[in-house]
Amino acid sequence: MKKKLIGLLCILAFISCNNKSSETETVDVVLIGGGIMSVTLANMLHELDPNLTMVTYERLEAVGMESSAALNNAGTGHAALCELNYTPELSDGSIDIHKAVEVNESFEVSKQFWSYLVANHKISSASKFINPTSHMSFVIGEKDSEYLKKRFLALQKHPLFTGMEFTEDSELIKQWAPLIMKERDSRQKIAATKIDIGTDVNFGALTEELASNMEKSSNMRIEFNHEVINIKRNKDATWRVTVKDLKNNILKSIHSKFVFIGAGGATLPLLEKTNIPEARGYGGFPVSGEWLVCNNPDIIAQHAAKVYGNDYPNAFKT
Repeated sequence: MKKKLIGLLCILAFISCNNKSSETETVDVVLIGGGIMSVTLANMLHELDPNLTMVTYERLEAVGMESSAALNNAGTGHAALCELNYTPELSDGSIDIHKAVEVNESFEVSKQFWSYLVANHKISSASKFINPTSHMSFVIGEKDSEYLKKRFLALQKHPLFTGMEFTEDSELIKQWAPLIMKERDSRQKIAATKIDIGTDVNFGALTEELASNMEKSSNMRIEFNHEVINIKRNKDATWRVTVKDLKNNILKSIHSKFVFIGAGGATLPLLEKTNIPEARGYGGFPVSGEWLVCNNPDIIAQHAAKVYGNDYPNAFKT
C-alpha cells in the first residue's frame, strides 16, 4: 500500500511539473476552433457589440487548416440550387421545397454580411473568396428524370430560384458541362437543371480574411497551438474552460460568459463535457471521400459548373 501511495504521489508530481498552470483570465466569449464557423461568429458579434472580449483557441498553427481549407470541402455556396437532398419527393409525389427555401435565404444573409464587410473595408475584394459559378443537377434514368422535372417546376414558383433551366436534351447538357457527356451512351435517359446565380466559395481564403479582421481589434484575439481539453459550467451559469498551450505545455483556466464550439471532429466530445441537456442524443459518424484534382488547364477549361447528382435510385423519396 505504501509503495502504491508513493507511486501515485510521483505520478501527480510529474503531471504537476509537466502541466504548469497559469492564472485565470475572464472574457465574454470563448470560441473553440479556428475555422469558418468560429471566425464568422466572432466577426458578427464584434459588429453587434465592439466591446465584447473574445478569444478563439485553435490547436494548429493557423486558421482554416482543416475542414475550412479549400481542398477539404466542395467549395459550394450552398443555396439549394443544385443539392437534391434539400428537396425530397413526398409520398403523394409532390416536392417539398421548404428546406431549399430556408437554406437559400440563409445563404443570402451570408452574402449580405460579406458584402457589408467588403464595403466597409474590413475584408478585401470579394473575388478573393467568392465567384459566380453555374450550379447544375444531373440525374440518370426515367424515375430520377421525372423527379428532377417536378423539382424544377416546384422551385420555379419561388423567386429565389428564378432563372433555373431544365432539359433532357443531351446536346444542351453537353454545352453546359461537356466533360460529363463525353463518351456517354446516347441511349441513356438523362436530365439536368442549370442556374447561373450559383457561387464557388473558397472558405479557406474567407476564413483568413475574417481572422485578419479580428486581429485589428484589441478585444478579439486568436491563440494558436492551444487545445481546449475541458469545459465546466459554474454555479452562476458562466463557464470555466481549460486550455492547454501545446507549445509550452501550460494549462490555462479561462472564465467566459459564453462558449461556442466549432471544433470540427472534436465538437461532439467537447459538447458532452458541458453536460448540457441539449448534448444528449447526438452521435457522430465518419464521412470520407477522395478528391480528384486536375491541374491540366486544357481539361479545366472544359468545365465551369458545380454539378450535383444522385448516387442511388430513388434517393430523394420520403
